[in-house]
Amino acid sequence: MNIAYDKEHKTFSVETEKSGYYIALADGADFAGHVHYGRKLGRKDDLLHLLRVNEYPFTPSKLKREKLSFFDAFLWEYPCGGMGDYRESALDIRNGEGQSAVSLSVRSHEIIRGKKPLAGLPATWGSDSDCMTLVLHCKDDILHLEVDLYYSVFEGIDAIARHAEIKNCGNETLEIRKALSLCMDMDRPDKQFDFISLYGSWARERHIDRVPLHHGKTNVYSTRGETGHQMNNFAALAERSADWDKGEVYGLALLYSGNFITQAEMNQFDSVRFVTGINPEAFSWHLLPGESFVTPEAVLVWSGKGLNGMSQEFHNLWRTHLIRGMWRDKSRPVLINNWEATFFDFDTEKLICFAGEAAKHGIEMLVMDDGWFGHRNSDDSSLGDWFVNEDKLKGGLAHLVSEVNKLGLKFGIWFEPEMISPDSDLYRQHPDWAIQVAGREPGQARQQLVLDISRKEVRDCIYGQIKKVLESANIEYVKWDMNRPLSDLGSTCLSKEQAGELSHRYVLGMYEMQERLITDFPNLLLENCSGGGGRFDAGMLYYGPQIWCSDDTDAVERLAIQEGTALVYPLSSMGAHVSVCPSQACGRNTPFRTRGFVALAGTFGYELDITKMSDEDKSLIDGQIALFHKYNPLVRDGDYYKIASARENGGDYDAWEIVSKDRTEALVTVVQVLARPNWKSRKLIIKGLDTEKNYKLEAEDSAGKTQDLGTWSALTLQGAGVLLPRLWGDFQSQLIHLTAV
Repeated sequence: MNIAYDKEHKTFSVETEKSGYYIALADGADFAGHVHYGRKLGRKDDLLHLLRVNEYPFTPSKLKREKLSFFDAFLWEYPCGGMGDYRESALDIRNGEGQSAVSLSVRSHEIIRGKKPLAGLPATWGSDSDCMTLVLHCKDDILHLEVDLYYSVFEGIDAIARHAEIKNCGNETLEIRKALSLCMDMDRPDKQFDFISLYGSWARERHIDRVPLHHGKTNVYSTRGETGHQMNNFAALAERSADWDKGEVYGLALLYSGNFITQAEMNQFDSVRFVTGINPEAFSWHLLPGESFVTPEAVLVWSGKGLNGMSQEFHNLWRTHLIRGMWRDKSRPVLINNWEATFFDFDTEKLICFAGEAAKHGIEMLVMDDGWFGHRNSDDSSLGDWFVNEDKLKGGLAHLVSEVNKLGLKFGIWFEPEMISPDSDLYRQHPDWAIQVAGREPGQARQQLVLDISRKEVRDCIYGQIKKVLESANIEYVKWDMNRPLSDLGSTCLSKEQAGELSHRYVLGMYEMQERLITDFPNLLLENCSGGGGRFDAGMLYYGPQIWCSDDTDAVERLAIQEGTALVYPLSSMGAHVSVCPSQACGRNTPFRTRGFVALAGTFGYELDITKMSDEDKSLIDGQIALFHKYNPLVRDGDYYKIASARENGGDYDAWEIVSKDRTEALVTVVQVLARPNWKSRKLIIKGLDTEKNYKLEAEDSAGKTQDLGTWSALTLQGAGVLLPRLWGDFQSQLIHLTAV
């Protein structure tokens, strides 16, 4: 990594191990222009000409009569609205007269070691030895506005973290109508791009969508107050010919958990503008004199080795420079959650029985899900009343946890801290604490409302209840859930000028509560969740190392869900469990071993009633947990490769691989979705091996059969592939373990 400034030519080079991001200051106003992002460039003294500023006669300093033409074609680092650039702006500010026009020029810069944290927001972090940051100090003299643009790079990772800080240095209040985190203008006439995104709904989150980029705007977004099930705040631009292993890919992820927009726009000159940040719809921010506004951080990744290369860069960055705490580099406990086994129908005796049976088979933690608090026996009451229902849990929580611990299991608990039930003591005492528009009946979802956690007194009350519960017993895991989006956006504590701030203040309030939680309980394992996988974003990984991937735990449905998730997020972050059949989400029956093989590509655990399982299936749990302990260090830390996608091959089969960093070990998982009659054995191309080594292959299939596949050279495995043992039947699977010899 290196960041350098060429004073003579007014150019900046922001370089990682394999990639380079280049900026040039153009014209007399020192406009920051984007020159190139991708493979490193050679000589840096000829970068300015790539901005075409000397090619056309309409640069403002030379020909003011064509200033608008310049603004509409220039490749801006941080484009502003109202001045003649008619593409998507990154910054829109109105002054006291209601006028909206901003023009930024670079006045100075800093190159520093490390990077500073973002106050109140999640962000990547780095030390002086493994991180560098460029800061461009920009100013608009008319508005008395300063905007600092930050660019950080990390040793050994081809990623750039970016955000902006906006400062009101004048005497009048400014209104921010839009403040995006990042813009990248690309002049790549040699490339045709596809736009790749992750879409879905409850129980089918983060499916991969790939469409040709066209003239105009292509975007993904959320206005739900959370990132949501429907669209993830990740997108990529991939050259049309790029696949899993070759071609250029630009990945973009936003470290934020609220309303967002990520967009690519192709203009009349075929240049592409790639932006992301807080969704400007229904957003505004009242910026008083002397105050600053910090945008969420966004991360750009460049890969010259296709989608797998992009995924590996994201995974490495999140694992080493985003996730924090004692659980970052550790195997997580194998847990069993009682939700799909009992729903609300449980008591102390049932949970202790449940834990006792789980302990016999190597399960390490019992998680008590919804229904333990207030008078909650269904989902229509008690959210906000975070005190133990001792009619259900006789002897109280401390007694239950003590008994579970005596059986050798850790104990975890479920909360939904951001919500309130109309049927709750808290709502009866403080109906104004629910987000609502005065005079309108607020809309419910799952018979619950959303707490206004933009208010400090609300946060303090809820967090105080949670802290009291956690201090009352030996609780080592929290599942933090959020089961509905925001609506009826109104707060009794915000002025009319601040009304557009509620959604962002809500997210900041949630982040503050989670920061307090992991600060007060540093050994706690925090798993985030939102109605399944609705808030699966990089922002949440800053607070907890794992997120519940989806309420759909059917192994076949999980193939597409986990494929899309792994495109951006490391396997160690994906909550993945073995559940009962038929699946409660889709009714499908899949072999127990296949369910286990798929769940191994995640945190691993169980969602079922172990007391009602057959002895045969119970015995399989022992073997699955043994596989987890054998392979989890590899799954958690290795390089991920997608080998085959059922989404792409007509639902035939799916396969992925994890390779250790030193390339001495690899694990391949193959799931045969649909069996084909009269068909030859399957050939699999293995990836990511050390071409100087030979590898011993051993296979284990979902019928429990193991087979020695012999020893092969890496050149053969990567060039010609290996023939796999044939599988009989739908939804069958196999693991292939490779060891360098």
